[in-house]
Amino acid sequence: MSVHEILHPKNWKPTPGYANGIAARGRTLYLGGLIGWNADQEFETDDFIGQVDQALANIVAVLAEGGAGPEHLVRLTWFVTDKRAYMDSLRELGQVYRKHLGKNFPAMALVQVVALVEDRAKVEIEATAVIPD
Repeated sequence: MSVHEILHPKNWKPTPGYANGIAARGRTLYLGGLIGWNADQEFETDDFIGQVDQALANIVAVLAEGGAGPEHLVRLTWFVTDKRAYMDSLRELGQVYRKHLGKNFPAMALVQVVALVEDRAKVEIEATAVIPD
C-alpha cells in the first residue's frame, strides 16, 4: 500500500509498473544517480540485469540512511545506455525491481543516453522519496 496519493485520471488506461504522478507531503530525500557498482565502487558484472539489481540495492541503502524505505519513493528516473536491453528484459527487470522495491510504483521516466560517466555503467537511476509528516 502506498503512503502517497497516486495521480491517475479515471478515464486513462492503467499504467503497468509506474505512476503518471504522485502527490506527497513530508521530508524529501533526493538521491543522486546511483549505478550498478558495489559499496567499494567496483562493478561485479557487466550484465544489464545484474547492474540494475545492484543499483536498486544501492537506492534502498541510501533510503535507509535517510530513514526511508522503498515505500517512500515518489519518483525514479532511469538512464540506460541500451533501451533494447531494458525492453528485452522486462520480465527479469520486474523480478529484480520487486525484490528491492516491492510493489511500490512511483512516477518514472526512462531515458536512453549515449554513455554514463562510469564507462562500465549500463544504468543509472535517480530517485526522490518523501517520508510523510
